This record gives sequence, C-alpha cells and structure tokens, in this order.
Amino acid sequence: MRRGGSGPGDSKTRSPRPRTNQAGTSFAACPWAASLKTGCVFSVNRTPAGRWLRGLLLGVAGGLLAIGVAACAVLRSAAATVEVRFEFTQPQMGVPFRMVVYAPDFTTASNAVHAAFARVAALNCVLSDYEDDSELTLLSRTAGSHRAVPVSADLWRVLVPAQRWARRTDGAFDVTVGPAVQLWRRARRQRELPSAARLATALEAVGHRKLILQPRERTAQLTVPGMRLDLGGIAKGYAVDEALRVLRAYGIQRALVSGGGDLAVSQPPPGTAGWRIELPSPETGTNSPPRFVRLKNAALATSGDLFQFVEIAGTRYSHIVDPRTGIGLTDHSQVTVIAQDCLTADALATSVSVLGVDRGFRLVEATPRAAAFLVRQPRDSREAFASRRFARFIEAPPDAVKTWR
Repeated sequence: MRRGGSGPGDSKTRSPRPRTNQAGTSFAACPWAASLKTGCVFSVNRTPAGRWLRGLLLGVAGGLLAIGVAACAVLRSAAATVEVRFEFTQPQMGVPFRMVVYAPDFTTASNAVHAAFARVAALNCVLSDYEDDSELTLLSRTAGSHRAVPVSADLWRVLVPAQRWARRTDGAFDVTVGPAVQLWRRARRQRELPSAARLATALEAVGHRKLILQPRERTAQLTVPGMRLDLGGIAKGYAVDEALRVLRAYGIQRALVSGGGDLAVSQPPPGTAGWRIELPSPETGTNSPPRFVRLKNAALATSGDLFQFVEIAGTRYSHIVDPRTGIGLTDHSQVTVIAQDCLTADALATSVSVLGVDRGFRLVEATPRAAAFLVRQPRDSREAFASRRFARFIEAPPDAVKTWR
C-alpha cells in the first residue's frame, strides 16, 4: 500500500544516477551536502598567504560537508523509524479479539496481525471446550479409560501452570471444574438451579488431583469417568500472550492485544509512558468516575459477573463456579489483576474471584510483579480494595479505595 508520491517503477524516465564521494555517501540523497560539494568556487592567489587562506576555506568547507552528511543521515534514519498506529479486530475464541500495533506501514502491520490472529485461531482448536473436535475435548473423552494421552506442546503449556495454580489455591482454581460448569451453563439457559443429585454427581468428577500429568512423556490422564476439562480461566490469557509473541517475531515492538477481559501490551506508544487502559467497572448506572492504569510490557485480566450471570429466585449467580462447591459465585464483584504475562493475570483474576479479598490478595502479594483491584457489591453496599503494588499503575486512585493491609 503506497502512501502518496511515486515509487521507483511509476515512471519510465530514469532518474540521474546519484554522485558519491570516495566513502560512498550519496550526495543526490543529501541536498545540503550536494550544495556544499558543488556550490562554492574559491579563487585565491598562489602565494603563501593565499595558500593558507585556501587551506582554511577548504577546511571550513570540509567541516560543513561532514556536518551536512551527518545531519542528513540522522534525518533519514528518523524517517525510516516513523511508526503509524493500526488497529484490527476479529472474533476469536468466542469474543472480539483486538490488536493495536505501531508499524512503519500498513503491509508490515497487516502481515504481523494476520499471523497473530492465525495463531489464536489455531489455539482455539486446541484449548476450547466448546469445539467437539478440539484437542481438549478429545482428551476429556478419555476420562476413566486408564490411558495416559500424549498432548501437544500448547496444551501442555496450559495444563502445567493450571495444575500449579490449583495447588497454590487449594483447588479454588481448578480446570477439572468442567462438569459443574456444564450444569451452570444449563442453569443460565433454563433459569433454574441444578438439582442436588446432579450437582453431587458432577462434583465426583471434579478435583485437580484426578488429573495426572507426566512430564517425561508429556501425557495427561483423567482418572475418573465423567471428568471434563474447562480452561476458561486461563486459555485466553495464554492466547493473548502468544499473539503478542507472534507480533514481536514480526518486528512489532509496540502492540496491544485484547481478548474478552484479557489484555497484554509490549512497549508503549511513541512519546508516552505506557498504554492507558480504562478499568471495567461493575458500578453500572452510577456516576462513579472512570479509573485508568498505565501499562508497558505487562498484562491485565478482569474477572467477574458484570455480563455473565443468572438471577434465580432473587439470587444472582455468577458464571464463575467455585470448584470446591460446584456453585456459581453470589458475591457481585469485579476483579482486575495486573501481572507480567496474561496467563498469570488470567489465572490470578479467577482465583481472587473465588477466594475473596483476604486470601486472594495474599496470593497476589506472593506473586512477583502482580497487583490487584477488586470492587464488590454483596448487597446494597459497595467496597473497593487495591493491593499494595496496584498504586504503581493506577492514575489518581479514588479516596474510596482501600489499600489492602
């Protein structure tokens, strides 16, 4: 895509070949240097004084020539690194995926983003529990078969940290929660609670210890019949990280990738200290001021029931299910976590949602470079909490926000 002007092949008239000095510097490309090279003629007497004056003038001209060539090189280098903002959006993994990149031209940006979107689409075929033929779904179908199944590198890179988070949270984060999640998806559609018998049956197939990973063979085994893996609390974070990695591989150093409530950024836009991100708020219908954070080379994930919930018999149930009880959360809240990568931020946001302020924020403080912000409305009141490190990112935190401990 050409941005005005004519390129080398736009005219049959051949341009004059640029003249070069002995060092190979093109004077035609540097008009200042050309004028210094050819625009001054000196005539002096062939006397000692004249020769002295001639040497002085040539020295001055040579100095000016060097300055002109250097200045021209600086300008040409700066022009070559001018970056333009481009934005692209595609539906991926059931949500809009958005990529904002800074690149020297549209072709560079488009090629990089196309590859990043292709990477996300490929990961959906691995990590989705909605696709009947995804690798995750096929693995879940082996539950109770006493078989250790070899898994792909991508699925392994998600399952291993998922199990680590399950151990750190004592099961508050657990990707084996799939059977209970299926009950609550049905509850949202039909607006009725799962029966106690169905819930008890589902919980028999839930528990991170029932998923066995073997690092040497890179296999996974689901030991109990009826188990079903659900990577909803971690998969999009990994996909966002991978999209950003692809953009870097294509030479894009300044980028933002977001998918649903997950977001990651690399270097900030030119001339700024960081990407300015508005935090989503559960306080709909109020006049609460927007909150912003500044990020660079970091990730952010938001978890809560702002959009996905069901109200049954006067009680509001979140789409986030506590794996220990099999029940959707009833604490109306919104959790935002900042971390060094989006997989970590995604898993932490889900964990804090289930664990609550005290246990959740202890987990955040124990995670390097992580910070969290939580707004909860259990009934008619509203509370906002921020972890200690969150103050590094937020712009002018409101007085109503409590710093945890």
